[in-house]
Amino acid sequence: MSGATLGTDDRSRLLLGTVLVVVALAVVSTTIFDLPVAAILTVGFVERALQAASPIALAAIGGLYAEKSGVFNIGLEGFMIFGAVAAATFTFLLGGDAPSQTTLWLGILGATLVCGLLSVAFAVLLVRYQANQIVAGLAVWFIGLGFGPFTAVLLWGNRNSPGLASMNSVTVPGLSEIPVLGSVLFDTSPLVWLAGVLAVAAWVVLFRTKYGYWVQAAGENPEALDTAGIDVTRIRYAAVIFSGLMAGLGGAVLMAHAGSFTGTGDTMVNGRGWIAIVAYLFGNYNPIGAALAALLFGGLDMLQIQFQTAGIELPNRLVNLFPYVAVVVVLTVWGSTRMPSSVGEHYESEE
Repeated sequence: MSGATLGTDDRSRLLLGTVLVVVALAVVSTTIFDLPVAAILTVGFVERALQAASPIALAAIGGLYAEKSGVFNIGLEGFMIFGAVAAATFTFLLGGDAPSQTTLWLGILGATLVCGLLSVAFAVLLVRYQANQIVAGLAVWFIGLGFGPFTAVLLWGNRNSPGLASMNSVTVPGLSEIPVLGSVLFDTSPLVWLAGVLAVAAWVVLFRTKYGYWVQAAGENPEALDTAGIDVTRIRYAAVIFSGLMAGLGGAVLMAHAGSFTGTGDTMVNGRGWIAIVAYLFGNYNPIGAALAALLFGGLDMLQIQFQTAGIELPNRLVNLFPYVAVVVVLTVWGSTRMPSSVGEHYESEE
């Protein structure tokens, strides 16, 4: 299994080309169109981009584990909605309108556990009863779309929760004083660090442990894994449950950074679960690559604030489309990503 690298030589050249194009556009914007690039690419922008990327990265890591095992979890968006509304609910019930940071952490933990339990039922539906994976994932999404606003109305009498609490930044003395990197890495939300640590841990497990090889084999050649005496069903159960748990954690992190739950329209998740799927495709089924792709989408999502700060007048609706335009571009340019051979195919042991 050579998937430990971020991609082939062709992918590396394409990635380098993408970076050069971005740099060239920045130079052209500065010299010809007189856009204040320096006012846009600030330390604050990077900090907000990291926070915006964290929920996407967490969901993407879970989704790629499920797909690596041979199960396509298209319900990431729904699990993120469940995670966000559950975190808001637990935080409100435990701490009222002014919860402490401890209460917020308990809300995140409770939301993650709830989504873990929901993903158990989801895994049974997909693995044991061999339900159509696309239909089941869409069902989770549709249920979440209704459950989020319903819970908000039930608890708060309107579609938005009160301002609960947002996760405070944690400052590391000494290190936070390092120019630029200090404030970005060592004076930031602990949930950003959590996402980064989980991305590295997921990479190590997937590409450096025996269990990770089993997960990959379950998606590439389940018959061979079964012949070796490894229960393919158990591997897929674990991967699907992990994917739902991580997506739920991503939704909870999103709520913790926002400080409230929005239950209108597509809810505050607003397509991030779908972007997470693109992120792990862009990252070539690599947790670290998926996290970096999530950072790209998070940065595009935060451009609206930067444009306002820099005095650039663009319609908000237009700026909000940037992440989704990037999704289309990524899917077009990066469409050669090879999916696991047996993804979407049900498997039954011959024993």
